[in-house]
Amino acid sequence: MASLKELRARIGSIKSTRKITSAMKMVAAAKLRRAQASAEAARPYAAAMRRMLGELAAATKGEEGAPRLLAGTGQDKVHLLIPITSDRGLCGGFNSNVHRLTLQTINKLQAEGKTVKLLPVGRRALNFFNREHADLIIDKVIGFSGKDVPFSVASGLGDKVNALLEAGEIDVCTLVFNKFQNAMTQTPACLQLVPMVMDDAAAKADAASTTADDAAQYEFEPDEATLLAMLLPRNLQVQIYASLLETAAGENGARMTAMDNATRNAGRTIDSLSKVYNRTRQTNITNELIEIISGAQAV
Repeated sequence: MASLKELRARIGSIKSTRKITSAMKMVAAAKLRRAQASAEAARPYAAAMRRMLGELAAATKGEEGAPRLLAGTGQDKVHLLIPITSDRGLCGGFNSNVHRLTLQTINKLQAEGKTVKLLPVGRRALNFFNREHADLIIDKVIGFSGKDVPFSVASGLGDKVNALLEAGEIDVCTLVFNKFQNAMTQTPACLQLVPMVMDDAAAKADAASTTADDAAQYEFEPDEATLLAMLLPRNLQVQIYASLLETAAGENGARMTAMDNATRNAGRTIDSLSKVYNRTRQTNITNELIEIISGAQAV
């Protein structure tokens, strides 16, 4: 049985830990409100960009010389995966869910004979894939997690993807990130950026326009090809930015939940150790009284 001194030390240590986890929970909760508002505000804009570009793509369907950001290179050999995680831990299974989904995607693509390249975003993704698939990493983006995500991060990442595509080094580009649902739920998801995948609404509109003889015709100014050339790079940046905002909100929600659980567990451990401490102290007092009474009777 542990001595009273050891029990007091353990209780004091866990109380200090509980103070830290409680403070981290409150900080994460404060950051979550801003991050959630930003993520929810970005969703309609990103969805509208995809829908608009889907309609433009439907209008130019069948024409030659489609931009690579829209149609890809025409091949499906080299895949670029961009796993997005946080820079810091202490957020439960938030990062490991992205790692797991990315590994599954890598194994699936390699089993099909495809070449896979990685561009980790976030220090946790970089550290993990440096251990698992260091030979696949071609670049990295770190150092912005836990802060207000600047659009320049998404802009720079979009430029890197566009440069790789134009150089013919990749054929397909896919984001792997956690989609924010609420503070307790973040769903890992894949979003294909190149070639662009139309939303269901745009796909239905495309199907309807090809089957209806009297479908409405739109005139674009400037022409569709010029609009696509202007908007596709911007759309790439917007989709990446929306995913970064989803990740930021999910990270703070996951950390708040993890720190809340840690604070509750610390409280339960303190209660349990306090009971052991009180029982041990009472036992020691009882033994001392017995020794005093036995000594008095012997005298």
